[in-house]
Amino acid sequence: MAFDYQTPRYVHVIEQIKNKINDGELEPGERLPSEMEFAKQLNVSRNTLREALRILEEENIIIRKHGIGTFVNKKPSFSGGIEELFSITDFIKREGKEPGTNLLFQGIVDAVSEDKQELDLIDNDRVYLVKRVRTADGEPLVYCIDKVPVSLIGEDYYFGEESMLYSFQEKKGITISYAKADIKTIGYHQEISEVLESDPDQPLLILKQTHYDTDDQPILYSLNFFRADQVSFSVIRKRIF
Repeated sequence: MAFDYQTPRYVHVIEQIKNKINDGELEPGERLPSEMEFAKQLNVSRNTLREALRILEEENIIIRKHGIGTFVNKKPSFSGGIEELFSITDFIKREGKEPGTNLLFQGIVDAVSEDKQELDLIDNDRVYLVKRVRTADGEPLVYCIDKVPVSLIGEDYYFGEESMLYSFQEKKGITISYAKADIKTIGYHQEISEVLESDPDQPLLILKQTHYDTDDQPILYSLNFFRADQVSFSVIRKRIF
């Protein structure tokens, strides 16, 4: 392989490792050789290799498991564009999987400060809270926390469908038009990671969304937790001239 010596050496190492993965020489889930052995194979210093691995970890191409080793990350089974507003049910069906729901809790609770901010609530307002785990072919995929003002749906509301958006439309005539979303990554969370059967070293993605109706009124505040090895999100960015 011919090197461009004006480019940092670790960049070439990153390309070499990516090529090994793309060519099938390194399989998803496969453990990488030790630093010393891998540096010899690639004919680079251990410091150069460490820098390459650090960047590959940031790109979620490899994953480090403390005390075990470094592994090629498995390709996510589910992916979607963050600019598209979808229900989890449709998200799962689109990948040819059968959606399911394990309901953990539903009921009326006091609104916390974050709920009040996202849903424009006043001090005494309450929210209808639904906690559930969405499954794909019986395997846990998403831990969902959904909150909606009781003033909008009434105290007699009961959620019994798989899709929250469909439930609002059919039962209350509320149409969700758009949502403002934010994605973050967190480390191990005792309750949620265990429910999602996630390894202690596996990060979680949090998709926070505030959903609005056609009158720009906030209707639903959702927190969806995904395993980062199962789900990825992308966004299309267009150049403005």
